[in-house]
Amino acid sequence: MRTLTAQMSSDGIAWRLYVVLYGETEWPTFRWERTRPVPTVAERRRALAALGYELAPGAVWSWTEDSRDPDDDASPVLLIAAAAVRDRDGGAA
Repeated sequence: MRTLTAQMSSDGIAWRLYVVLYGETEWPTFRWERTRPVPTVAERRRALAALGYELAPGAVWSWTEDSRDPDDDASPVLLIAAAAVRDRDGGAA
């Protein structure tokens, strides 16, 4: 089973979830118009379903942090979640 990666991040205004499609110029995206609270796992599941995807069997969301300016350790931290997904038909889209 081939999987894709879904990521979720916030720009400080809204949270967005997107499925990474290498070689494509536009990715399937879902947006929550809020900064808090962080979208729940159930909300992410529904957003993925609306985009035609689901978590891959055994997949869990993992979090990492990034920075707007990697050379400045005082710049705001960006949180990014990622999980393996597949299309809702059981394969990769």
